Amino acid sequence: MTSGQPSGQERDAAKARHIAFQGEPGAYSHEACLKARPDHTPLPCRTFEDVVDAVKEGRADLAMLPVENSTYGRVADIHHLLPESGLRIVDEAFVRVHINLLAVPGSSIDRIEEALSHTVLLGQCRSFLRAHGLRARSWADTAGSARHVAELGDPAKAALASALAAEIHGLEILARHVEDHDNNTTRFLIMAREADFRRRGKNGMMTAFVFRVRNIPAALYKALGGFATNGVNMVKLESYMLGGSFHATQFFAEIEGHPDDPAVARALEELEYFSSHLDILGTYPAAPERRKVGAAEG
Repeated sequence: MTSGQPSGQERDAAKARHIAFQGEPGAYSHEACLKARPDHTPLPCRTFEDVVDAVKEGRADLAMLPVENSTYGRVADIHHLLPESGLRIVDEAFVRVHINLLAVPGSSIDRIEEALSHTVLLGQCRSFLRAHGLRARSWADTAGSARHVAELGDPAKAALASALAAEIHGLEILARHVEDHDNNTTRFLIMAREADFRRRGKNGMMTAFVFRVRNIPAALYKALGGFATNGVNMVKLESYMLGGSFHATQFFAEIEGHPDDPAVARALEELEYFSSHLDILGTYPAAPERRKVGAAEG
């Protein structure tokens, strides 16, 4: 006979896990959450900083942060946020960004005068906007522009956003997949409070870190030499100023491999010798889309 009280296992199942993202429901980050973590409940946040705080404060288990787009490039300021967040990268996700022209029911392309969306998205469909003589108007985010168009009810206004945003806000899709490049993809990093150094996935491991080199001649050259001599593939190296100073530069890097791999361990040891600061941001499985996107762009 049961007591009528839920078991510990049932209570654990009832406690939903959350993944925080920046933007409103229907944003591409929301789509990334649904794709990469369908067992988590998406939690919309106003800013990237709010996303990080949601995880640090325990309101979310994971953070979904966009880092780069194959058409537009790096997401501004995100590399400053990553090392300062206190969170660790545990996975990556790639989302094919299909941009759609959304309007209120009953409208048509020839009635649209102005298209609203985030600046980054507007930059990904310039050809379509020019071809149809549409005036581009910057908005805070893609899903927010869809919500605004729905609230306006003006058949001359449209939003450039996801099909998910159209579904959420009751808009019609007047034109599908209007992005300039047919491989338009955004890469996201999934972050958690604790690092996960388990070897996992079928496509090898990735390791991300930030570092600052010592103030000696040829320090950067010497610091990176260990990756070449040990045969470790560095897939990304980006620099940015610290605190607005031209004399203080930090580097963000990603390599193929795990810190426990002998070759990676030797390369990191050499890097640390020539660096004044080194912080491993996380180790995570390489997404299968990583090679597909690279092949499409090559």
